[in-house]
Amino acid sequence: MGNAAAGVVTDLAPSGVLRAALNLGNPVLVQGTAATPAGVTVDIGREIAARLGVPVEFRCFTAARDSFQAAVAGEADISFLAIEPARAREIAFTAPYVLIEGVYAVPVTSQLSTVDEVDRAGVRVGVKQGSAYDLFLTRTLRHATVVRGTEGTSEFVSGSLEVAAGVREPMTEFVAAHPGYRLIEGRFMEIPQAVGTAKTRRGETIRFLHEVVEELKASGFVTDALRRSGQTAPVAPPA
Repeated sequence: MGNAAAGVVTDLAPSGVLRAALNLGNPVLVQGTAATPAGVTVDIGREIAARLGVPVEFRCFTAARDSFQAAVAGEADISFLAIEPARAREIAFTAPYVLIEGVYAVPVTSQLSTVDEVDRAGVRVGVKQGSAYDLFLTRTLRHATVVRGTEGTSEFVSGSLEVAAGVREPMTEFVAAHPGYRLIEGRFMEIPQAVGTAKTRRGETIRFLHEVVEELKASGFVTDALRRSGQTAPVAPPA
């Protein structure tokens, strides 16, 4: 795929700079600091900007909800978010470029042993407020209670909750560092990560983003970016 058409450039980067919102709270997608971010989303953001022929400016946030709000408010031109119905009302998503798993952690003494057993009365699940798994569990749990905080594991520990929910990679690190906890085998959700932009963009612009993401998956660009940043999450299949 070549460079973007002029209409796409002015629509997606009207200021002459592509403003990309990054979520530093997801270590699968971004590593480093706001001053020196790195990772697969940084690489994709730079590549999209190169296709547009403009510089890229990274706007870093510590939570997905803040990255989402920046895109909705027009403070960012693109964002890197999990596809979620609650977000799709305002954000146009590409197909996913990487798949992440949502998993549960429990105390080692817990009698909960399967994902399905979590959804029962009296079970409190700690989540990061506004995360994809917060939105998903809020929508799907029928009996368990969702407890929101700045970090699901923090709420889990400080509140002596029955369960913590989170992304597999940081949750694996959490239980490794805290011997009193373990992961429940399996996943409670698959979290498809995609490039998003405001739904007010032109159809041509949304198609451009979709095509770039598909090309970057097919060429091995996304695979290479994930491996360079030490991540093992799988690349999403072709759309």
